[in-house]
Amino acid sequence: MAFWSSTSVFTSKVPRKILFMFTLSLSVTYLFYSLMSCYNSLQFPLQETYVYQGRLVTEETTFVTLREKLYSTSQGFSEFTESERTTPVSIAKEHAEAEQRTVEWIRTQPSPTKSAAAYHTTALEREHQEFSTTDSELRVNCTSDYGEKKLPQAIIIGVKKGGTRALLEALRVHPDVRAVGNEPHFFDRNYEKGLDWYRDLMPSTLEGQITMEKTPSYFVTNHAPKRIHSMARDIKLIIVVRNPVTRAISDYTQTLSKKPDIPTFEVLAFKNRTLGLIDASWSALRIGIYALHLESWMQYFPLSQMHFVSGERLIVDPAGEMAKVQDFLGLKRIVTDKHFYFNKTKGFPCLKKPEDSSTPRCLGKSKGRTHPKIDPDVIRRLHKFYKPFNMMFYQMTGQNFEWELEEDSETRSSQD
Repeated sequence: MAFWSSTSVFTSKVPRKILFMFTLSLSVTYLFYSLMSCYNSLQFPLQETYVYQGRLVTEETTFVTLREKLYSTSQGFSEFTESERTTPVSIAKEHAEAEQRTVEWIRTQPSPTKSAAAYHTTALEREHQEFSTTDSELRVNCTSDYGEKKLPQAIIIGVKKGGTRALLEALRVHPDVRAVGNEPHFFDRNYEKGLDWYRDLMPSTLEGQITMEKTPSYFVTNHAPKRIHSMARDIKLIIVVRNPVTRAISDYTQTLSKKPDIPTFEVLAFKNRTLGLIDASWSALRIGIYALHLESWMQYFPLSQMHFVSGERLIVDPAGEMAKVQDFLGLKRIVTDKHFYFNKTKGFPCLKKPEDSSTPRCLGKSKGRTHPKIDPDVIRRLHKFYKPFNMMFYQMTGQNFEWELEEDSETRSSQD
């Protein structure tokens, strides 16, 4: 009774509003101390999961592609499920193990040359797998697509303006022939660059395919036979020859198209026209002395490794000449008469259009130029000049190209 009486006296003297504020402050203070005392026992699973996921983001992005590549098929390394996210301890353990394996793998690899993002593409992953399973020699000479780059097994070595481009384009129709489109000029102009440079120019070939190139200037280059022989003694050589008089006029026509101000054919062909002295040092005429150049090649290669194509017959009977060439190369006769048609405008055969092309495959505008009119007396004298060399060439090759029968036709304008 005494307590309540004293309390009643106190409360009667203190305003109710002040009393309420005092009680509320005591309650808040009590709650604060209660929370502080229990802080250590409280758990914040959502916050910890967030922090852990944040650590995953910063570390995983460093080697994300490598890990996907190495462990995507592994049961112990896959994307986290919701149940796994609720057990951070086990996740952290798996993550640490995977990270350790990744670091160890990286240490054994060469220094990367591309960003991690670049390795994320499927194409590069496939390329890496192919690289790692390929023989060391093929790593140098193979493309990522197919085949192997090889030194040529056959070369069209000549002659200029004889029909080498037409022959090459016809051979490229054959599925077992892979040839360089441009003339490499390796054995006459680029020999110092080495065989590796030369091989790298070649297209990739599969087993059973032949690698080829054509550079007509090889035939008249003195050191070309020895250089080619040192590369491959068993190589097959193809020489396309043409009536040397017609060939010389064609050669001059090509030069004239580039240099219209050069002297006339008659002036260049003679040292002294009055005396009838032919200038055999002029390259357009010297190339046509086939026997002279063939002698250099026969010092290194037997005739069995050479095949001579008639430039004239390549025009009138392309399928017949192609049959002989395919036999010489050991190829099945696939390129036949069905692949050719005669172009009246150009004056020579063209390849019929492939199924996947809308236009025929015909030689460019540099072929089929109209020859300038040459004095018939000059043509007659040139035939007389070449005749003994032609006879010698027939004997050396065992073939009669019958160029003497064309003497009359050479007095008229013809086409390249």
